Amino acid sequence: DVQDRRVIASIERNADYYGRSSFELDSDAALVALIGHPQVFWMDTPTVRVEVLAGEPQLLVQAKKDGFRVSIQPTINTTVMPVDVVFTKETPTRLRVTKITDEHRRIAAIVGDGLTVPSHAKQLVLDAIAAISSLVTVHSDVEGGAANVRQVEVDTRLHAHLLPYEAGLKLQVLVRPFANAGPYFSPGSGPESVIAEIDGKPSQTHRGLVAERKAAKNLVAACSVLESIEETHGEWLIDDPSTSLEMLVQLQAQGDNVVIAWPEGEKFKIRRQVNTKKFSLSIKREQNWFSATGELQIGEDKVLDLRKLMDLLKQSAGRFIPIGGNEFVALTDEFKRRLQDLDSFGDAHGAGVRVHPLAAFALEELVEDAGTLKVDKHWKEHKKRILEADALQPTLPTTLQAELRDYQVTGFEWLARLAHWGGGACLADDMGLGKTLQALTLILSRAQQGPTLVVAPTSVCMNWQAEAARFAPTLNLTLFGAGNRAQTLATLKPFDLIVASYGLLQQEVELFSGVQWHTIVLDEAQAIKNKDTKRAQAALALRGDFKIVATGTPLENHLGELWTLFHFTNPGLLGSLEQFNQRFAGPIERRQDAEARAQLRRLIQPFILRRTKSQVLAELPSRTEIVRQVDLSAEETALYEALRREALERLAEIDDAPGGQKHIKILAEIMKLRRACCHPQLVAPKLKLAGSKLAVFGELLDELLENHHKALVFSQFVDHLSIIRAYLDERGVRYQYLDGSTPMAARKTRVDAFQAGEGDVFLISLKAGGTGLNLTAADYVIHMDPWWNPAVEDQASDRAHRMGQQRPVTIYRLVAKHTIEEKIVQMHQHKRDLADSLLGGGDISGKMSADAILKLLEEEFRE
Repeated sequence: DVQDRRVIASIERNADYYGRSSFELDSDAALVALIGHPQVFWMDTPTVRVEVLAGEPQLLVQAKKDGFRVSIQPTINTTVMPVDVVFTKETPTRLRVTKITDEHRRIAAIVGDGLTVPSHAKQLVLDAIAAISSLVTVHSDVEGGAANVRQVEVDTRLHAHLLPYEAGLKLQVLVRPFANAGPYFSPGSGPESVIAEIDGKPSQTHRGLVAERKAAKNLVAACSVLESIEETHGEWLIDDPSTSLEMLVQLQAQGDNVVIAWPEGEKFKIRRQVNTKKFSLSIKREQNWFSATGELQIGEDKVLDLRKLMDLLKQSAGRFIPIGGNEFVALTDEFKRRLQDLDSFGDAHGAGVRVHPLAAFALEELVEDAGTLKVDKHWKEHKKRILEADALQPTLPTTLQAELRDYQVTGFEWLARLAHWGGGACLADDMGLGKTLQALTLILSRAQQGPTLVVAPTSVCMNWQAEAARFAPTLNLTLFGAGNRAQTLATLKPFDLIVASYGLLQQEVELFSGVQWHTIVLDEAQAIKNKDTKRAQAALALRGDFKIVATGTPLENHLGELWTLFHFTNPGLLGSLEQFNQRFAGPIERRQDAEARAQLRRLIQPFILRRTKSQVLAELPSRTEIVRQVDLSAEETALYEALRREALERLAEIDDAPGGQKHIKILAEIMKLRRACCHPQLVAPKLKLAGSKLAVFGELLDELLENHHKALVFSQFVDHLSIIRAYLDERGVRYQYLDGSTPMAARKTRVDAFQAGEGDVFLISLKAGGTGLNLTAADYVIHMDPWWNPAVEDQASDRAHRMGQQRPVTIYRLVAKHTIEEKIVQMHQHKRDLADSLLGGGDISGKMSADAILKLLEEEFRE
């Protein structure tokens, strides 16, 4: 069009000596030609239109204490190279272009950088203003300085100008003294008296500069987002969309005190902030789940169903829900949290979500605050059952032949309330706090309603038999195995208690799963931690009205073990294993995701009871742990290093083997190294080398026996125990012995003998005797070789450090220096963190990969 052609005309063509053309833009002429052009844009934000307006110089006359000060804006250069055009960025989207004439330059030459005039020259000032008022706009504080000008009340509102900036916004705060018209100024800057042509009439208003600065400061204080962002050249640059939206909400909260100014085609629009009162919720029972649907009303024209709302929240920036175009709805922080909880604890289902009844707390908060609520009778019954369980005051069975400690009464009451509610329980008290007694009390209280099954490791079954006979003699206990097994389970009645080993459960899974048990207890339940084993599958096939898992180590290696336990006690609560890994295990173990950890803890907390000895047994003697480092002899060190290098060479040849196979081969090589650390005879008997660790054990044993102490000695290698047995026989030291091949009856006989004083040392294989034994006659524990998992060692140590122990307990770990044993001990704290993060609150360590284990082999050990 014509205006475009005027802009193009400002391009000048030049030719050099050789006739070659070059082109140059006369920017002054181009700017003047662009005044009023409708299609001018900023280069860095090409979708934002810029308003180019004509301007004229402004003469500022400001009253001072002893006279007046006269200045001109914009500054006009009258020196060597005077300019013809001056432009000012008045707002983020407004450019004021002023053509400078010779008359303007003559005025500027007189005024300079500012002219101070004494009070007695007032009339001269007024006369001068009158003479040049047709050439410049006069802003004067001098009375009578502006003739024929109407006085207008100043507009004190702040103007928040917003522009797109990267993925977010930039903000500039200005004032506009004339409402909806006239020039803009930075708060507290520029003339106090402003004159402009408003609606075709000269108008004047008077600003309060101090009040403007105070208002701008208060705005920054009210918008917490701005306090954390540095102001640069009068602008705040916010590149994050979520923060930008939060700022917009905070600006909107200022109401009529702030005018929000967007460029054409605004980037963001916050429809409104909504809370749960705008939300309607409906809950009904579907099979074994509660199904929830709902709608959020947004204004008069838009409704979001619950599923859509939750999906949008996942895609959103913080608490801001996109509802089309650049429009958003701001959820309150509380509403957002409740929706996120519902998403974490439920599964997508149609237009809503379905929630496990035991995770219904995720719905309860929404139920309490929903604007409209519709629930079925099943939800009402569910709520009633929860309230009844909370109010329940369980009473101890009158036939219980034991005096429970306070914490044990609390444990029984917790179990009873869970049974009434319908949830399964994980009793995860420290070893030695009487989990068996608490479970027996609960069994006795429920015995009249039906039979009970207890499944335990073989080594623990005899302990159940002894404690049931002692504390609950009215129970009809049968140690499962002898006689007609099918007949035993076919004739069950109230007060019957069947105690079976995990091995027999696996063998007779069809018989056990055919019974509807009133109560089921899995003792030392870490035995089913691997869901893929036949043992775990047999346990998961059991049917019971109330299920308990009792274990001091609900987590030994990774979160998948916890999933298996809860899949037994509360099927479906943690979702499928795939869902559990996606929601919790992956984020927690790989990324140490604190939010996922908190959500998982919240989900399992009602169903897991964990007390440590230090919390509940102030009278329990102290426990001291000592790592005793063992220096290997030169011959042992050479043997160990040779084995390590051979292992690396062999493993290099299977580098491309499938992951599982590679993992097994690595563990096999490491096993050989660990055995070499115990005693060279275990890996190279022909060398007939003496064992440094056995020598250190002998020194320690001499000291213990001299001071009349008794010791439990653990090793995971039975042939290592054989070497120690030969050593004790040679020295004439009395001892008891127990490993996985020891018959059940013989186990009890040997334990009773040691407790009665027969023997100063008890040799025990770690896996066979790490649980279910009460060996408080010993006050020292010696671990001859460290196990991968410290929880297994802790369980073994607690055979001595438990109720009934009267003396302080000292635990020694013999660790060969500069070997893989040192690395295992260093890993122990990380393993403990895995459980503490959910039961106590630390960080979590994941399952070791094959590569991580291989790295232990590759590292050199030096002083």
